[in-house]
This record gives sequence, C-alpha cells and structure tokens, in this order.
Amino acid sequence: MTGPNKNIKFPLENYDRLCFLKNVVKNPNIIVGDYTYYDDFENVENFEKNVKYHFDFVGDKLIIGKFCMIASDVKFIMNGANHLTNALTTYPFAIFRNGWENAMENKSYPQKGDINIGNDVWIGFNATIMAGVIIGDGAIIATNSTVIKDVEPYSIVGGNPAKEIKKRFSEEVIAKLLELKWWNWDIEKITKNIQNLTDNEIDKLTE
Repeated sequence: MTGPNKNIKFPLENYDRLCFLKNVVKNPNIIVGDYTYYDDFENVENFEKNVKYHFDFVGDKLIIGKFCMIASDVKFIMNGANHLTNALTTYPFAIFRNGWENAMENKSYPQKGDINIGNDVWIGFNATIMAGVIIGDGAIIATNSTVIKDVEPYSIVGGNPAKEIKKRFSEEVIAKLLELKWWNWDIEKITKNIQNLTDNEIDKLTE
C-alpha cells in the first residue's frame, strides 16, 4: 500500500468538501505540494476566492508545501491589497484613471513578497496570512489568527496579531525533524513509517 493517489481531486470516497489542493487550483501563481489538503464547509472552489488581491500584474506567489492541512475560510492577503503608507494619502487615485492616471508615476506600491508555507503545516479555521509571511515546516496556526510576521518551524501561534504560544518539541527534536524532512521521502517509506509519524518518538524514524 502506498496511500491515496496524490493526483485525485477528492481522496475521501463520497465526500467532496475535502480535496488534494494541487488538483483544484488553476492559478499558476499558486503552487501547492503533494498531499496538501483543503477542507471547506461549502465548496473547495472557495480556496482561490480566499486568496485575496492576487492580481496577475503584481506577479506574487502563494507557495504551499507538502502534507499541509488547511481549514475552511483560511484567507491569504496578497500584495495587491497594499497601498502607499508613506505618502500624504493612502488613496489609490491611479486605478480610477480619468485624469488620475499619473498619480503613481515614478512611484510603486509596497511589495512584501510571496507567501511561503512550509511542509506539514496546519492552518486552522478562519486564519488570515498576510503578504510576505514565511511559515516554517511543522507549524500550527490557531483558529482566527492573523499572521503578520514569519512563523518559526514547529511552533504554535495564535491571536491577532499572531504570537508564538509554544514550540511543539524541544530544539533538539526540531533540529532532527528539519534534517529528516520526512515529507520528501518516497511514499513507500512514508507508508512504512506512518505508525512512527503519528507517535512522538523521533528515534524510531531515525533507526
């Protein structure tokens, strides 16, 4: 046995509210790893609707690793939402044209970079991830959190703005996990280790 087919849209029989996300997204600037799933209360097509202000002409990317778990109503706020903050006004005159076309001549809106989500990341219901944020491997984002800065690997964050609550493991175990990168193993090896992966004794993985 090698687990579910990573290339199918709905891996759970007779259930169309959970999908392997890479088989659903159409935007080439949303890049998703194998086995990452999205669970929606209504329709999995809502995922791209919740990637907000993601305009082609901006060119920023949402990058999500392997084996991530994304709950319903998680939102990603991309760079198209940014306004000038160091000018006298934040109002976006130029988009309305009709004599306002040149308002942004020799100027540019702030660019905070891509959103980059690591592997084995769990993002809880209604969390919001802001542009430019990097979420480390193995992190957990609590329900209703607003993440405005980078999240360390294997940490749990929550709140608005999200703050670290605790690390999931000791620094020694975290270092070993980041070295192992189990999500890059071939699927046969992962399948052989699923009992160990759902335990908390890392030495069983390194034997």
